Amino acid sequence: MTLITGASGFLGRHLVRYLSSRGVQTRALYNRHAPDAELRSLPGVTWMRCDLLNIFEVEEAMQGITHIYHCAAIITFDPGRHEEMLHFNPESTANIVNQALEQGISKLAYVSSVAALGRGGRKNKELTEAEEWTDSSYNSAYGLSKYLAEMEVWRGIGEGLNAVMVNPGIIMGPCEPYDPPFPLLKAAFREFPFYTKGITSWVDVDDVINALVTLMDSDISDERFIVSGGNFGFREVFTQLAVALGKKPPRYLAGSFFTGIVWRWSRLRNIFDKSKALLTRETAINANLSCYYNNEKLPQAVVGFSYTPVSQSIERMARSFMNSYKK
Repeated sequence: MTLITGASGFLGRHLVRYLSSRGVQTRALYNRHAPDAELRSLPGVTWMRCDLLNIFEVEEAMQGITHIYHCAAIITFDPGRHEEMLHFNPESTANIVNQALEQGISKLAYVSSVAALGRGGRKNKELTEAEEWTDSSYNSAYGLSKYLAEMEVWRGIGEGLNAVMVNPGIIMGPCEPYDPPFPLLKAAFREFPFYTKGITSWVDVDDVINALVTLMDSDISDERFIVSGGNFGFREVFTQLAVALGKKPPRYLAGSFFTGIVWRWSRLRNIFDKSKALLTRETAINANLSCYYNNEKLPQAVVGFSYTPVSQSIERMARSFMNSYKK
């Protein structure tokens, strides 16, 4: 039986549906976000609530499991939740790794992030899987948490665990209001007029699933792979989103000075009225950074693997958003 952690999350839901369609018997774990009726009705899928920080619950959840897709993670740029994220992401991974070793599972596929590669001052140079983490003010707390989680997987590999890791860029695809890509859609739909000069990696959710499943079914082990459909500017992506939604694209550059003012204003507003900050220091910095990631290793390792054009991903994501909005 196959185990999926974070099965009710954005990537997890798409993976659960895919494995169900292939007839894979799956135990799907969730914690805070219970699956809806559609997910619960999927054939071959058994849902189980599990706190991944509770070693006894993890041990129970992994009984009879042969393969694990570890997708669960906290993703937040809210400084008020950094400590929670820095604890949960590595610690939950450590618990999974320890039980995988204890119970002799066949293989683990871990979902990391390009953020775990760090941004240690390599301006305008493509980062590869060989990149070593270096401390930098440009690194995010999320990136640090995923790097520390990767270290737990590498530790497991050193102790005999059969494992592989994927490092996706920003994942795009049909999503719900509580999913990471949704704020991008909402901003484009509301004709947010500003854009930033940042560049980063983007990838279709189906490409990430294809990478995970293909690597799981292969003899490849003890490796990590960047999963990226390409490096694109925030302006280009936001413009394509706006056009796909039938809205005006962003028109005004929001440089570092402007975003610095906005995140400080958002922070003050958060302090005085307890509202959620619209922009944080991290997101302001990230939005103006140009980070390039090399995506050649995966297609070279997996025969026939190819990436979905980002324009197609944007069209599909926008179409799903509009269908949901009209309901």
